Amino acid sequence: MIDLDPDRCYAAVKSRDARFDGWFVTAVRTTGIYCRPSCPAITPRRGNVEFHPGAAAAQLNGFRACKRCRPDAAPGSPEWNVRQDVVARAMRLIADGVVERDGVSGLSSRLGYSDRHLNRMMTDELGAGPLAVARAQRAHTARTLIETTPLPLTEIAFAAGFGSVRQFNDTIRQVFASAPSELRRKGSGPTPTGVAGAVTVRLPARVPFAGDEVLAFLGARVIPGLESWDGETYRRSLALPHGHCVVALRAGADHVAATLSLEEWADLGAAVHRLRRLADLDADPRAVDEALSVDRVMADLVRSAPGRRSPATVDPFETAMRAVVGQQVSVPGAATVGGRIVAALGDDLRVDGADLTKVFPTPERIADADPTSFPMPRRRAATMSRAAAAIAGGRLRLDEATDPAEARVALLCIEGIGPWTADYVLMRGLGHPDVMLSTDLGVARSAQALGIDLGDGSRWSPWSSYAVHHLWAAETPRPQSKEAS
Repeated sequence: MIDLDPDRCYAAVKSRDARFDGWFVTAVRTTGIYCRPSCPAITPRRGNVEFHPGAAAAQLNGFRACKRCRPDAAPGSPEWNVRQDVVARAMRLIADGVVERDGVSGLSSRLGYSDRHLNRMMTDELGAGPLAVARAQRAHTARTLIETTPLPLTEIAFAAGFGSVRQFNDTIRQVFASAPSELRRKGSGPTPTGVAGAVTVRLPARVPFAGDEVLAFLGARVIPGLESWDGETYRRSLALPHGHCVVALRAGADHVAATLSLEEWADLGAAVHRLRRLADLDADPRAVDEALSVDRVMADLVRSAPGRRSPATVDPFETAMRAVVGQQVSVPGAATVGGRIVAALGDDLRVDGADLTKVFPTPERIADADPTSFPMPRRRAATMSRAAAAIAGGRLRLDEATDPAEARVALLCIEGIGPWTADYVLMRGLGHPDVMLSTDLGVARSAQALGIDLGDGSRWSPWSSYAVHHLWAAETPRPQSKEAS
């Protein structure tokens, strides 16, 4: 099980330290509830509490969620972003809804383990197996839908992934000590969005949070028809497991407000998970900033933008294709080429998106297309086609279950993909926090201007990806990322 030092945990609880929200929960034996460390309630006696790695373990031990601090709405543990082991990859897959879609057997097969062995590994480390973790996530999704949408409770039960209305009612009562109808009465009601069938969800982040920087980074790379950016709101289309979605993101001081228009409500959980990874909301910014600030030059960059994130992606395949398109061209040039490919090969968006009209093409669609029709040099077009075919045929896996080291090796085996492209896919597509793009021209120019020797990029480990974003932001004009190999 994850080592939770009781004394350190209790010290965090006594000080109501919000930095530890999401790292663990505090279960109070005398009340039968569990809370986030920053809960404003009176601090319980040391002898009356126990600590669990997450909500699933607390619920398995008979505790229900605190109605005051809403531990289910805390940021996720940053541990699952940093770690690349089997349990961490399992947690990311569960958050993406794999258990709801494919069951525990589907989760196990994606990771290459038997159901029993995976259950044992997760229980040993987290105090809860995959079913319990998925159940806790299901309950959180259901509560979000109950409190923020006018959907009938029966529809919410199945949209959240429950197998029956009875299971839904029993779980909500057990976890929140309230019937679903009571949660709806106590909730604030549907959040006004101005869009029929849409819901606005508050996605919490740890502070400091340079949210405007995150959205500006995404906004500088928008592909027409797929994304848009007006200086405040970043919008894009998503192809999710059950249907299409349009999302609009606006940054706050400690959160991102996401307005989602979903073709199927069952995709809400997967959409939220992918958006959290896109904006890197589960990162531990204090740990990152402190580690980078040991370097004198980097410390100045950190002070200029505390809490800068390393945005990941909503789809690793999309990132791989965009990385190939971006070889040897400017960021605006890559966006233009990407827009033409999306317009030609992407499916029509099935949700009203105004200026958004397409979703990103599937691997099969790109693999089957004639590469000579791509608006790019033939060698790069052939590389794009080969990479898409490798993913469509299952020879290359790029998803939450992928081991980054194995993915890098597989990417480099594809003719036309060099170290920059492979590393960019790891950093953005798989959300790896420790990738140094030393051959990126934008990074190299900033490093030279600042007198930084990139030959020793390992000194920023395990947060090299964040150092890359600081170096990109330090370049004037904004970075023109190019393949240098």
